[in-house]
Amino acid sequence: MDKFDKVLVTGANGMLGTDLCPVFENTYDVLKTDIEEMDVRNKELVNDTISNYRPDLVIHLAALTNVDECEKDPDSSFHTNTLGTQNIALACLNHDITMVYISTISVFDGTKCEPYTEFDKQNPKSWYSRSKYQGELIVEKLLSKYYILRAGWMFGGGKEDKKFVSKIMDLAKTKNHLSIVDDKFGSPTYTFDFASGIKRLVNTGSYGTFHMVNNGKHCSRYEFAQAILDFAGIDSCQLNPVNSATFPLPAPRPRMEAGRNLQCELRNWDWMPDWRESLNQYIQSTLL
Repeated sequence: MDKFDKVLVTGANGMLGTDLCPVFENTYDVLKTDIEEMDVRNKELVNDTISNYRPDLVIHLAALTNVDECEKDPDSSFHTNTLGTQNIALACLNHDITMVYISTISVFDGTKCEPYTEFDKQNPKSWYSRSKYQGELIVEKLLSKYYILRAGWMFGGGKEDKKFVSKIMDLAKTKNHLSIVDDKFGSPTYTFDFASGIKRLVNTGSYGTFHMVNNGKHCSRYEFAQAILDFAGIDSCQLNPVNSATFPLPAPRPRMEAGRNLQCELRNWDWMPDWRESLNQYIQSTLL
């Protein structure tokens, strides 16, 4: 089992980093970096920063995560998400450092009828998902001490929350009805729970690829939105279920983007709470 004292986090100012850094700062000396301090696309800067700080663990969060923008500009997605990951992995290799790489359940094509496990075959369809999957392959090839963590539909981050939960709440406060797709399914993943799970996992020494989504039955976007409005106490906005063809988008979304934490289940590591419980907690404590 590894012993960690110093942790370097890339993309520390983003949605996940906002929750992850405080979780790790309770125990470790954490160096928070973002594009201003260490652009992961700059190989020399990455190596110099890591060489100077000498962390025991690098948690690589930095990424382009706007799926549609990545679809419009695949080169940028590969530059940041793939080559940036290679730069981090090479620095970890050179200095014998354990690496955590955050990936996504969308590395699968979504044709399965039930949630994906770590043992299913990857077949990413969007440029974002392809760039993240190529990052996985690089980490697997270069390193022996690594954790690849696949998240689901991420929510959390407070003021950094630019995703579904915050958007639905903002829209529902100004509109009396919203149309939400009911034919896309996923596993909500709370950033605080995810960060806490990562902290526990890296202390096991069980390297490999893990799904880490919140427990509870997977849901559609429509069901997720219903839960958001219920917990926020917003009853002035009616939700209408619609087909995803109603909202054509540049990037394809998998029909099934839900995950099952089978690697953790097999080890009796039941770390992730039910997503409804965590969603309610997040909304009540942070967004209201």
